[in-house]
Amino acid sequence: MSKPPKIKRRQFLAGAAAAGPAIALAASGTRAVAQTSSVPPVPPDESQAPTTTEPIHGKAGSDFMVDVIKSLDIEYVASVAASTFRGLHESFLNYGQNTKPEFITALHEDVAVGIAHGYAKVAKKPMIAMVHGTVGLQHCAMSIYNAYADRVPIIILSGNIANSVTRMPNVEWNHSALDQNAMVRDFTKWDDQPASLQAFSDSMLRAYTLATTVPMAPVLITADADLQEDAIPDGMEARLSIPRLRARAQPMGDSGAVREAAKLLVEAEYPVIYCNRYGRTEKAPALLIELAELLNAAVVDPHMRMNFPNRHKFNHSMRRELALAAADVILALEPIELWGLTNTVADVDLRPNRAMRRNPNLKIIHIGSEALMMKSNYGDVQRFASVELSIPGDAEATMPSLIEAVRAELSPVRRASNEVRGLMLAEQSAGLMDAARREAAFAWDASPISSARLSMELWDQIKTDDWMMPTETQLMSDWPYRLWDITKPYQTMGGSGAQGVGYNTPAAIGAALANKPHGRLTIAIAGDGDFNMAPASAIWTAAHHQIPMLIIVRNNRAFHQEVMYVQNMAVRRNRDPANCFIGTTIREPNIDHAQIARGYGLYAEGPIENPNELGPAIRRALAVVRRGEPALLDVIAQPR
Repeated sequence: MSKPPKIKRRQFLAGAAAAGPAIALAASGTRAVAQTSSVPPVPPDESQAPTTTEPIHGKAGSDFMVDVIKSLDIEYVASVAASTFRGLHESFLNYGQNTKPEFITALHEDVAVGIAHGYAKVAKKPMIAMVHGTVGLQHCAMSIYNAYADRVPIIILSGNIANSVTRMPNVEWNHSALDQNAMVRDFTKWDDQPASLQAFSDSMLRAYTLATTVPMAPVLITADADLQEDAIPDGMEARLSIPRLRARAQPMGDSGAVREAAKLLVEAEYPVIYCNRYGRTEKAPALLIELAELLNAAVVDPHMRMNFPNRHKFNHSMRRELALAAADVILALEPIELWGLTNTVADVDLRPNRAMRRNPNLKIIHIGSEALMMKSNYGDVQRFASVELSIPGDAEATMPSLIEAVRAELSPVRRASNEVRGLMLAEQSAGLMDAARREAAFAWDASPISSARLSMELWDQIKTDDWMMPTETQLMSDWPYRLWDITKPYQTMGGSGAQGVGYNTPAAIGAALANKPHGRLTIAIAGDGDFNMAPASAIWTAAHHQIPMLIIVRNNRAFHQEVMYVQNMAVRRNRDPANCFIGTTIREPNIDHAQIARGYGLYAEGPIENPNELGPAIRRALAVVRRGEPALLDVIAQPR
């Protein structure tokens, strides 16, 4: 006599959900009667675990998945709880004991991925963001795109119920897909939907390796819910294996091309080093300093990473238009926008009154990895540029061989002439800081508070700390870069990548999470438009996990960049610019960000409008952060 077939738990639940009412009616012999009682339903007893069928004895599939993830030495997984990965969720907590990785609770998938983005830029390794099926991927698509355009490694785990027979009616169908990864495939480096536990193991190791090999980018693995929740069949566990993760070298530029680049740089009369996503590890700034001092060359750093100390005598970022216009050779290291270097100023602006043309004899040397990963649909690759010499490879990995090649090319005569150029560059840069301080003093007592005063009041109280600023500053006229002393590789981490509004607060929380074990003071300055574009619930994660950081909402009550854009359009069309505040301002009512923060459990003050009250408020907030808690200040600020 044959044994009856085993029914999987999901199949049983699906059948029970459909047949349950009929079974109840047949047992009672009565017709269904609508519930019209006004008595409220009894709330569920949260002390009772939900009943399940077919208890699992031994190891579940998701337990093995946790073994695989632990082999990658991943510290954290950020997630919003959801059904398509409940098996993994439970295994992380009980089987994995909530350590390596530790579960970081987020209240929105966009926040979970944003936290992973900021964490990776500081920790220099990926964390996991776990998202829910089709809807979770849709929620976090913008954050994934930011990380892709920023070339940052994130491992995204999504859940899916691939087998339609085991899906429960309605919700599980809506939250599953045949190929849900297609939604974000155009802006991930690689994705997979492994159909077995061994395939999951292989895929996770491949995903980690690809994510952390230049050009870095997010990867996506979908973990099937049945694989997670079912027990590992008898005898299979012994056959499962986890590949060994080995260190991988990053791709370097061709040695012959590097020697050719060195020759061009040494022979140049006015070489300029231009860097964007160059600073990949904490070794990067020291290597760039060595090259710049060897060549006595100006460096232009648009703050995409911490590439070069801002007060170094060869840092000419504050006069970058003049430096780039004078250059006869530009060395472009991991440039985001190469075409603009060959034609106009760094932020390409083709209007006649703004464009500064290049030296007609300009030669461009390009070392970068952006051409090693190209997708057709999205424009983050920028316009194609014709250059003198292009060297595919990681610029930081190529730097030691370039330094040695330059040293070999330098004759005593050339060294002497380069030193004369170095003295000129040092003299030119000496006055930049004094000029910035004088400019900062112009609106010192203004209300709303100037960005310059906000920057200086903050700097005065953190300059002796081991600090880190994870947020973008271009919309506050880059005052921290102009006034602070930025020397350590981790002190800044650049922008969002794709300029997706809502990046700064979640990324800052991720950066603060990475800074926490080191005792670093994390200071985030977010615009009010950006702060409100991200779910405000992001700050609850900081409060819940006691992630120490100061968040300053620089509140100009507008999407001010858009105000300027619409005003400019009105002027060009000879129309009234006064109407341009409609649809661009965040007023009537004004938002009380401090009240919102207190509701999420943070210490908060504001709105602060009097500039003389700013310093004391910063002091009180920093006292909270220094004792290990997050705090927020709402500062009413000038537009820029």
